[in-house]
Amino acid sequence: MGEVLVIGIAGGSGSGKTTLIERIVSEFGQDITVVSHDDYYYAHDDLTFEQRKKLNYDHPDAFDNDLLYDHLTRLRSGQAVECPVYDFIERNRSKETRLVVPDKVVIVEGILIFAEKRLCDLMDVKIFVETDADERIMRRILRDVDERGRDLHEVVEQYRTTVKPMHEQFVQPSRRNADLVVLDGGKNSVALNMIFEQIRHQMSI
Repeated sequence: MGEVLVIGIAGGSGSGKTTLIERIVSEFGQDITVVSHDDYYYAHDDLTFEQRKKLNYDHPDAFDNDLLYDHLTRLRSGQAVECPVYDFIERNRSKETRLVVPDKVVIVEGILIFAEKRLCDLMDVKIFVETDADERIMRRILRDVDERGRDLHEVVEQYRTTVKPMHEQFVQPSRRNADLVVLDGGKNSVALNMIFEQIRHQMSI
């Protein structure tokens, strides 16, 4: 298999990245492989659960970008990789891995994938999803409480102490590295059609 198209989709927590990716996958189906930056959180087997709860998961140093860089390089050239799997309930990297075989397009998504130049250099198209901060926090609260079993007070406190300041310090400034800024993610039909056309064009080259 030859070189594949790598698309980066970044944006703040709760910005609508997942919805945008779902729309792309719905359009192109089996031609899309998705890799999440969240799966590349460092393992912390040396820490207790209570200690892991206190870590700052919104800082660039929380991620094993060396491993992600290696995997994206290999996926880009058509090679399969064993991707780590992150357990949000245990707040630690799982012992399991996931075999990722690249299709024609590999999407890598995460809040901080545009914060490091070497990762950006591996992406053919870089899309930043931008959504109002109030909407993002509401989506994050619902997700963390409903899907990840988090306590409401804990979610709000985490947003106040790490999510918001890290967004302002690292996530939002990385927007300048994007090729395209999409407002409201998968709900923006005009931007979606532009993305679809760009993917079709790149895939035809």
